[in-house]
Amino acid sequence: MTRDGDNATASGAQVLAPQFFVGTASWTDPSLVKSDSFYPPGTKTAEDRLRFYAAHFNTVEVDSTYYTLVNQRVAQLWAERTPPNFVFNIKAFGLLTQHPVETNRLPKTIVAMLTGQERARPRLTAVSPAVRELAFQMFRSALEPLVLSGKLGALLFQFPPYFTRRSANLDYVAALRDRLPGSDIAVEFRHPSWVTPDSNRAETMSFLRHHRLYYVSVDEPDLPSTVPSFLAVTGDCAYMRFHGRNRANWFEKGLTTAERYMYLYSETELQRWAVQLKRRTGIKRAFVIFNNCYRNFGVMNATTMAQMLAH
Repeated sequence: MTRDGDNATASGAQVLAPQFFVGTASWTDPSLVKSDSFYPPGTKTAEDRLRFYAAHFNTVEVDSTYYTLVNQRVAQLWAERTPPNFVFNIKAFGLLTQHPVETNRLPKTIVAMLTGQERARPRLTAVSPAVRELAFQMFRSALEPLVLSGKLGALLFQFPPYFTRRSANLDYVAALRDRLPGSDIAVEFRHPSWVTPDSNRAETMSFLRHHRLYYVSVDEPDLPSTVPSFLAVTGDCAYMRFHGRNRANWFEKGLTTAERYMYLYSETELQRWAVQLKRRTGIKRAFVIFNNCYRNFGVMNATTMAQMLAH
């Protein structure tokens, strides 16, 4: 006899099944909010939306933290407005993943450290090590209310497509744990050099395991310049993001983010991944995030996936 949620190994030992956390990338995406296909009429405030969302899912990936450094008060409100078992995964601020950031959205303490030329630019593509280090400190400090409430999941570092597998970038990734001590860090690569050919894939996975970082598996269009879709786990936590398979819109210019990820997964497509996720052993938690953020596509697929993983 095995307990509910346990799997038996061939030797008869009990292996605790992972706890699955399924949700979407953001609960305030404009396409979702405007669609009137998830939130009830009258759900107009940020508080009401988060409370409603958290009544249906047990996790969310916060996208707003990529665009700006939030303060502790915001994180405190997130913690207060969600159930005790709810988990927030936080997308790293763009400056921390070597993306350009909007200068006018930077905190005053960081702006004060910029040169006159840097302040005059609408977007910053490079900053001094001191500025980047302060951004790391502010990013981590703001999340303290989530840490104290036990609601902080993984910090998602989604690197840009031009972040290739080379020595300097390996060093940058390796230093993340020292910069964010005590944090669970999930890394998403968007250049295929990290996992192709197979020898690079093996080395990258070994590298992540050595530095106690979680690989982010993706499902996305199969194109020459995208990362192949496969499930890999480099620690006691699995992290998977579903971006949709809209090949036609993936690199199309002039589209909104929602239009780029406009794809509704079929039950057959989801079932293939659900089977793989449930077969994984040796992990405590698995985060399954839907980033196909067109209207209610993400919430529909997340609902279906949660049901599949629960049975």
